[in-house]
Amino acid sequence: MKLFLKGEKCLSQKCPVIRRAYPPGKKGKRRPSQLSEFGKELREKQKLKNWYNLGERQFGNYAKEILRKGNTVGDASLAFIQKLEMRLDNAVFRLGFASSHAQARQLITHGHISINGRFVNIPSCQLKKGDKVSIRPSSSKKKIFENLPATLKKHKPVSWLKLDAEKLEGEIVGLPSMEDANPISEISSIFEYYSR
Repeated sequence: MKLFLKGEKCLSQKCPVIRRAYPPGKKGKRRPSQLSEFGKELREKQKLKNWYNLGERQFGNYAKEILRKGNTVGDASLAFIQKLEMRLDNAVFRLGFASSHAQARQLITHGHISINGRFVNIPSCQLKKGDKVSIRPSSSKKKIFENLPATLKKHKPVSWLKLDAEKLEGEIVGLPSMEDANPISEISSIFEYYSR
């Protein structure tokens, strides 16, 4: 069986195709470049920032605030995760009132959520133990919430939240742990990024 090189032509229909493990061209044989340390840190930061649906400045402020306090690495990681988890938009998402962080943020800014019976429209509002997060009575009749009670019956919130599916209300009963949050990024890399 003859293999045809560049420039030669195959006259029959059964020409073998040579498949190589690299793309065509002069640069095709180069090894893929390794990601730098900075690149890895940036990737970890972007993953967590996008998961919580935060802007760059807000996310950076949280990280820098924890770094200023000067905790040890383990304590700092937990404090950082707790800061992110105890945001109102995250609690609304974790309670099952919204299907994503972006939707939770929208529900809050549109005035459908209250804390301890008081109207709140700030997604970054920090919650504390004992706070009750609920859907406002005037909003509970809206179309977006019509299937929510059935959905909440199947939903199991994280251990630091207690859900009352009948009243469409959740309560903060503890502090988030690393196991509850299950961060998708390496927190130490994020601190390295912001400590430059």
